[in-house]
Amino acid sequence: MTEQTTGTPEGLLDDWMPRQELAGIIGVSSDTLKRWETRRIGPPCIRIGRKVLYRRGAVKDWLLEQESRKAGPRARSAR
Repeated sequence: MTEQTTGTPEGLLDDWMPRQELAGIIGVSSDTLKRWETRRIGPPCIRIGRKVLYRRGAVKDWLLEQESRKAGPRARSAR
């Protein structure tokens, strides 16, 4: 098995991204993601020491869940 310059096996963390990267992608600050994690309202994450990582698939699922939450109440109130 080859290793990248970080010393981790190649491909091991390919599906994961750090908090700062996700913050840039979805247009919020790292502090906002940290606050969401504390309140358990943000995308699921894992911690490895001080490093916080988000799995890309879990973030996509979370985004879809947010979309359906927004659509649900509107659909009920639009009678």
